[in-house]
Amino acid sequence: MTKNLTWQNKVAIVTGGSSGIGKATALELAALGAKVLISGRNADRLAETASNYDTIAVLQADSADHESAKRIVEAATDQWGRLDLIVNNSGAGQPLPMAAYDAQTIANMSAVNIVAPSLLVQAGHAALSESKGAIVNIGTAAAQNAVPMVAHYAATKSALEHLTKSWAMELAGDGIRVNAIAPGPVKSGALTGMMGLPDEMAQQIEAQEAAQVPLGRRGVTSDIVPWILRLGSSDNAWLTGQVLTVDGGWSLRS
Repeated sequence: MTKNLTWQNKVAIVTGGSSGIGKATALELAALGAKVLISGRNADRLAETASNYDTIAVLQADSADHESAKRIVEAATDQWGRLDLIVNNSGAGQPLPMAAYDAQTIANMSAVNIVAPSLLVQAGHAALSESKGAIVNIGTAAAQNAVPMVAHYAATKSALEHLTKSWAMELAGDGIRVNAIAPGPVKSGALTGMMGLPDEMAQQIEAQEAAQVPLGRRGVTSDIVPWILRLGSSDNAWLTGQVLTVDGGWSLRS
């Protein structure tokens, strides 16, 4: 059987690459022969992820920092001379009932979920044009339904889905494809990490969400990563502007 060389010596950037879906994506890309730059805020977790492959490089960076986009792209292109894929995986969100609305919290979600991907795509545009590369944005299936308590998280991710389609049109002339994955409830550590929930509350929510999924369980990262790679692969050269929901049917509930 001929070895699949799709990702051999390709270069990818994965933001939020030290945990959850981002980490799993980076590891799979490296396993398939890609060179991967991962970014994130936690230096220890970045180093632990990179220790698995010498083709994973790290850059400690906060996506909310508007200067991080150029630093991330330069780190990848300076080291490997090209860029084939950007996975906008970093996300910010937390439960926020109306009584607790706070301008800074809402602004931070917007900075990470909308502004950061926009600036990273801008910074990577020239390199992606050269390689005829791809962008895969990570949204959320929660954006497809009313979501009290996490409305701003879902709203900002919904905006990212709209950007996905707009960028697909704008960048098509440069040969750059732009698609998105909208994951449902996935066991990725997001509830205790990004959402900042206590373990007990996170476990309760996980059990509740699992009961709501028609296919009977929460997702795992291996349910999501293959689709990220498929959307990002040069093998799918005629697919752009799509948002693929991978959620076990969770978003179909009434």
